[in-house]
Amino acid sequence: MTERADADEGLLVRVDPGPARGSRAHRGVEGKRAAIVRAATELFLRQGYQATSTEQVATTAAVSKQTVYNQFGDKQSLFRAIVLGVTVTAETFAAGLADALGGADSPARLDAALRALARRYLATVTNPQVLALRRLMISEAARFPDLAAAYYEQGPSRVVAALGPVLAGLADRGLLVVRDDDRAAVDFAFLVLGRHLDEAMFKVEHRGLPTAEIEAGADHAVDVFLAAYGVSS
Repeated sequence: MTERADADEGLLVRVDPGPARGSRAHRGVEGKRAAIVRAATELFLRQGYQATSTEQVATTAAVSKQTVYNQFGDKQSLFRAIVLGVTVTAETFAAGLADALGGADSPARLDAALRALARRYLATVTNPQVLALRRLMISEAARFPDLAAAYYEQGPSRVVAALGPVLAGLADRGLLVVRDDDRAAVDFAFLVLGRHLDEAMFKVEHRGLPTAEIEAGADHAVDVFLAAYGVSS
């Protein structure tokens, strides 16, 4: 079972703990696995799946080729671990939705909470490495259709699915008017991400949105969302 996430410039990747935690063997295995994941991620993102060999990964990670096989089995399994590993970002975000919005007890506090959430959502999804891996997964979707579907379900879809019940709960407390919580969650997600995600996906040299653009985009999305789902004064 995965017990920690290794963060590398915004990319969250699951690292299996291996032997008993705290032991020298554990630290050695964990360090090698993390090095392999970082090396493979760098190579896959820079030159694609097909052009990356297990030997290149081993050389970049400063481990033997056999170590790569021992830890991940083969290149395809390593690729799968990296693709699904980045969904830790979505998992963490989804898990925090109730806390992010649940404390709102008035329209004004809900407004502030939604804006903070929208800003964090937009910044997270347009993280340069997250975008790069999304592009890579799309380019390899025909080769790995099951993996592409799993990435979608465990990543983008997970957040929307978790947001629906939270919005429904806010409606039950009289803070929103929501007749279809799934539709409301989709509307929020697309209002926040919309053009920014679409544009960033096609700009390979994207280095992240400026703070001012994140704030302006998120605030506009919340304005439109509350115009449709807010409680009339």
